[in-house]
Amino acid sequence: MRDKGIEPYPLRFARTHSAQAAIDCFETLAAAGETIRLAGRILTVRKMGKAAFAHIEDASGRIQLYLKLNNLGEEAFTTAIDLYDLGDIIGAEGVLFRTRTGEMTLEVHRVEMLAKALQNPPEKYHGLRDTETRLRRRYLDMAANPEVRQTFSVRSQVVREVRTFFDARDYLEVETPVLQPLYGGAFARPFVTHHNALDQDFYLRIATELYLKRCLIGGFERVYEVGRTFRNEGMDRDHNPEFTMLEAYQAYADYADMMELLEQLYYAVALAVHGTPQIPYRDDVLDFTPPWQRVRLYEAIESVTGIDIYAHPETDALLAQVQACGIGAPERVTWATLVDELLAERVEPTLVQPTLLLDYPVELSPLAKRREDDPRLVERFEAFVGGLEIANAFSELNDPLDQRQRFEEQVRERAAGDEEAQPLDEDFLLALEYGMPPTGGIGIGIDRMAMLFTNSASIRDVILFPPVRTRETE
Repeated sequence: MRDKGIEPYPLRFARTHSAQAAIDCFETLAAAGETIRLAGRILTVRKMGKAAFAHIEDASGRIQLYLKLNNLGEEAFTTAIDLYDLGDIIGAEGVLFRTRTGEMTLEVHRVEMLAKALQNPPEKYHGLRDTETRLRRRYLDMAANPEVRQTFSVRSQVVREVRTFFDARDYLEVETPVLQPLYGGAFARPFVTHHNALDQDFYLRIATELYLKRCLIGGFERVYEVGRTFRNEGMDRDHNPEFTMLEAYQAYADYADMMELLEQLYYAVALAVHGTPQIPYRDDVLDFTPPWQRVRLYEAIESVTGIDIYAHPETDALLAQVQACGIGAPERVTWATLVDELLAERVEPTLVQPTLLLDYPVELSPLAKRREDDPRLVERFEAFVGGLEIANAFSELNDPLDQRQRFEEQVRERAAGDEEAQPLDEDFLLALEYGMPPTGGIGIGIDRMAMLFTNSASIRDVILFPPVRTRETE
């Protein structure tokens, strides 16, 4: 093309209409014989001697072009026929008309190359189905599969509606550090990096919790953050090492307030995205109409497994019960990890309709307040839908002395081999000593919310560029 004096990557093209806008305004534009300019990627070409039909696609949709030797002139027509290929991005100028079959079409009077594709499109744009290729080259996945673009459009809408929901309730959106000198706020192994200027190791955050609580100590009463979070863990259908989490904290609230907040949030997003609180997900129809089912955690475990966890307060006794259920022991065996294993292996898969599991053992919840009527339990709930955990919430612990004891217990767990135990954060304890009001807090997985509202089976389907193992040839 350059040998012919044609620049295959020109600086600009002044498009007047998207494909869908041209279709929407067809009657007016066609009746006036108005010249318009469209642009998009070539999807199909049908050559017919001195004429050709092609379809181009932009972000709004696709439209047909009619290229004719008499309209373009021999040189431009020959160039288009001989040098334009599927996948090329072109600009076309002309007037709209209907073909004999009734299809809205642009009769092209001028056409130019905007971006020459040097690679062949996948499967002639009939679809890209190989899972590994789709994840490794997501740009091809989006180009070949319009439903994938729709998934990410819906995800964007979900995030927008989440922000709108919290903004309308006078929450302040803030940003906290991604690089932290000490990680905390969750049970997880962190990613470690080195800060050259300070000559010390930093951690990619595993949660935003401890910094958001500092905001409440500083005087804000309602804060939230939507941000990337990182946990150095395995990958499966609902876990990815890099994910998006919303955390929100409200002064003078508790976990009961967070229950209502979560129910109203999902209800509002369902209405905004689907127009109804009943949405399809895999083989079920989920109903997000409040209030959701509420069950105490130990009652849910006993109902499904027959095990009363508090009748077996010693680790060995509970381990025997767990193994009798056919569940393998976790890598690190403690009473708390066994309870967590019962929850994950037996209870979670049964929770299809929106359900709140309430009142967790204190051993599983080092940042939550104890129940006044039962010090073995804390005011915490987790929410489950479609077998997925979608939220975690507490009445937040604001007693610095109790918090220190909980952190010290975590330090002992780490020394005993629990790599996911939380470190003792002296700066956070110092901040608590200045006083944090009674607070309700919640963490909500945005990726899993996107899975539900796009009916996606895997978290990788709603993350634009998920991590994949690098091939040796790459």
